[in-house]
Amino acid sequence: MTAAEGERIDAESLTGPMRSLHPRVRIVWGVQALASALVVGAVVGFATVAFDGPRWPGPAAFLVVAALGAALSALRYRVWRFQVREDSLYLERGVFTRVKTVVPYVRIQHVDASRGPVERLLGLASTVVYTAGSRGADVSVPGLTPEDADDLQARLKQLAIAAEGDDAV
Repeated sequence: MTAAEGERIDAESLTGPMRSLHPRVRIVWGVQALASALVVGAVVGFATVAFDGPRWPGPAAFLVVAALGAALSALRYRVWRFQVREDSLYLERGVFTRVKTVVPYVRIQHVDASRGPVERLLGLASTVVYTAGSRGADVSVPGLTPEDADDLQARLKQLAIAAEGDDAV
């Protein structure tokens, strides 16, 4: 029996307080920053060598970008929050530009739990929510334990099913 056929899903029992991400997500973001720093350092290094310049700009660029990436990872972690509400998934994030996103359950198409190689190594996962009728059509909640990612996926699925009956369109 589906929610539309009369089965009631208790939305209140599936909601919760504002939550932050697992602290190990800072390592994931730090590794991503190091990869970017490596690329920038290599490009700057090759460019200075190609034009017979000094050898120090490549390593300096690497160090600057790596330090900025580490700082941004820490700041990003402090700001990132999400909440499963009765009618929507709410997210707050952004270091320089604060972004507050509300994803109504009625717009959810499907939900994935994903684990990249660095996330697997650190015991983390992400929940990706795909929505209808919006640009950028997906929202990701990173830095969750695999159990939390699976739980969030299941709760959002149930809430989306319950909201389907509320859709007047």
